[in-house]
Amino acid sequence: MTDTEGQIPEGESTRAGFVALIGEPNAGKSTLLNRMVGAKVSIVTHKVQTTRARIRGVAIDGASQIVFVDTPGLFRPRRRLDRAMVAAAWSGAADADLVVLLIEAHRGITEGVEAILDVLAERAAGHPVALAINKIDRVQAADLLKLTEDMNARFDFAQTFMISAEKGFGVADLRGWLADRLPEGPWLYPEDQIADLPLRMIAAEMTREKLTLRLHQELPYQLTVETESWEERKDGSARVDQVIYVMRDGHKGIVLGNKGETIKGVGQAARVDMEELLGHKVHLFLQVKVRPNWLEESERYSEIGLDFRDGDA
Repeated sequence: MTDTEGQIPEGESTRAGFVALIGEPNAGKSTLLNRMVGAKVSIVTHKVQTTRARIRGVAIDGASQIVFVDTPGLFRPRRRLDRAMVAAAWSGAADADLVVLLIEAHRGITEGVEAILDVLAERAAGHPVALAINKIDRVQAADLLKLTEDMNARFDFAQTFMISAEKGFGVADLRGWLADRLPEGPWLYPEDQIADLPLRMIAAEMTREKLTLRLHQELPYQLTVETESWEERKDGSARVDQVIYVMRDGHKGIVLGNKGETIKGVGQAARVDMEELLGHKVHLFLQVKVRPNWLEESERYSEIGLDFRDGDA
């Protein structure tokens, strides 16, 4: 959030619009979104391809309301879910008023970045595209300058920013530049709203983040979390019931852990995040169910905001 949140300068027209954050998996899009918004609305892990939905976070800068679309990372899809995620990412770029391509300073122009640049002109046609070079604390200044020159030689970026999404360096400059270039018009959301995802979905993503951080290898990609019920209690607390769907019986045991220790730790960590977001006590109850074909069920895709048909080969 900014110091000017909710304080529109007198006589200044309001602006509002959508900004798509695109890039490879793990480029730092979710971290940047959370930093821009000033709250945790997108999960952040060290594993790639953890963002599945097009999460919209809302930030205020002066008279501008910036609606950020944190898209799934762009990569070569293998499964139906992968294909639906990539389709959602490019759709987010096509629908946005502005696009920010995020790359990692220390990795430079990878094959993945090259692939994005190959189709960016077509998919983001007519939209100004800014380049944000992230994790700049990991490289020398001379290398940053060379990377900036190489990237701008490959694509006509409207502006280049050097940032650290994790530490906040350069983020305010990027946000201000975006705010000034949004179309004039009324704000799209109430000024105190930080995301357009239902709380049920944000809560499910928080639990999935904790699972992803605790589990290894492919298992995090073979499970999903859904909020089954949400009850606001008279004492001001909330009861949240969630189901973790896994594909095999063996996975269920891994998620539960020895004497239930893994799922207990996941539940405790997720509850802390939920309470921080909501500002009141949360009673979180988790179940693990085996659902072998959840990756092929259209309702699972709807639950996380993806189009099942986009996964067709």
